Amino acid sequence: MVALSLKICVRQCNVVKTMQFEPSTPVYDACRIIRERVPEAQSGQASDYGLFLSDDDPRKGIWLESGRTLDYYMLRNGDVLEYKKKQRPQKIKMLDGAVKTIMVDDSKTVGELLVTICSRIGITNYEEYSLIQEVPEDKKEESTGTLKKDRTLLLRDERKMEKLKAKLHTDDDLNWLDHSRTFREQGVEESETLLLRRKFFYSDQNVDSRDPVQLNLLYVQVNSIRLHQSI
Repeated sequence: MVALSLKICVRQCNVVKTMQFEPSTPVYDACRIIRERVPEAQSGQASDYGLFLSDDDPRKGIWLESGRTLDYYMLRNGDVLEYKKKQRPQKIKMLDGAVKTIMVDDSKTVGELLVTICSRIGITNYEEYSLIQEVPEDKKEESTGTLKKDRTLLLRDERKMEKLKAKLHTDDDLNWLDHSRTFREQGVEESETLLLRRKFFYSDQNVDSRDPVQLNLLYVQVNSIRLHQSI
């Protein structure tokens, strides 16, 4: 079998090495070989690092799964793979205003990361929580730009929507992140702060009356819903 020649970029120091691999090499073994042969790649814990295939569109870049082989990704001679750390800090904001910085694995989906995030904060029923990406005001205006041609119609529709929300509050207007996709796939930038909020209410039995963290977050969220309904 013909060897596959790849350019390996050690991202933390921007060192690029051309290396040859058997196409059938598992990604896990490729990472091990890189650490053995490239001194610049030997820092930190091996488990914290992985291979990333970048794209011009950041949302389309992918982390290579450790159990897959290199030929699974249909790599060609001369392709560039980044050897870099998967762990990165993410700011998480709660409804009481508290912001925590938590290390997350950039290769994992939102659903997988919620287990880590909630456990670090002290929330046990992580399956009832989700994350919201707050849309900046300028982007909101862009999305409604086509409606501004008829301002009277827009204001009338807004009044109707507010009345409906006052009667029946829903979370449809919130930009909930998809649990089956990663932060990167959904355009979440490392500098962003995500809002953690309870999305599903399976049972009151899941609310631990002895858990001050969970009780405080639930209290703040209920009050915010009441305030929204009273407007």
